[in-house]
Amino acid sequence: MFDRFFGKGDQPAAPSSSDIAPRPAPTPVDPAGDTATVRRIVGKLEAMPPEQARFVASAAYILARAANADFEISDQETAVMETALQRDDALDEATAILVVEMAKLQAKTVGGTEDYVVTREFKSLATEDQRLNVLRTCFLIEAADGSITAAESAVADEIANELDIDSATLATMRAEFADQMSAIQQMRRLASPS
Repeated sequence: MFDRFFGKGDQPAAPSSSDIAPRPAPTPVDPAGDTATVRRIVGKLEAMPPEQARFVASAAYILARAANADFEISDQETAVMETALQRDDALDEATAILVVEMAKLQAKTVGGTEDYVVTREFKSLATEDQRLNVLRTCFLIEAADGSITAAESAVADEIANELDIDSATLATMRAEFADQMSAIQQMRRLASPS
C-alpha cells in the first residue's frame, strides 16, 4: 500500500514470511457495471432482488460520500442516512444500520474514482425523482450539524453534476439550505451588530 502512495525504492525488499496479507487488487469494474464497493454491500443484501440491492448500495455510498466530505462522519449525519434508507419502508432499521456502516467504511477508505463510478451506477438505476431525492438527502446530511461547509457544498455540486442535475435545479435546491451554508452564516454574523 505504501508503494502506491510513495513509489518503490531503488531496491525493492524481498517479501518475508511475516507478510501474511496479500496486497488488495485495484477496484475492478466488471462488464455489468458493478463496482467492488457496490458488490460488497450487495453481498449483505442478498435477500433483495439484485437490481434493488445495487440501487440501495449505490445510494447509500453516495450518502456516505456526502457525509464524509469533511473527512468526518458524525452521529447526526449517520442518523440522517439511516432514516433516509428506511423511508417508504425501503429497508428495515437493522438493515439500514448495516448498510450505512458499510457505506461509511467504503466512503472513508475508497473514495476517488470510485465516487464517480458508484454515482454513475446509481444514475443508471434511478429515476429523475430518485436522483433529486438523493441529492436533497446529501444536503440534509451535510446540514445535520447546523452548517454546510465549503468542502461539503463542493461535494454536493460534484454529486449533482455526476447525476446530471441541471444548474437551475441545483440552485433551487441549494436555496432551500441557504440558512445552513457556512459562508452565509459567517456573513450574517459579521453583518449583525454586536
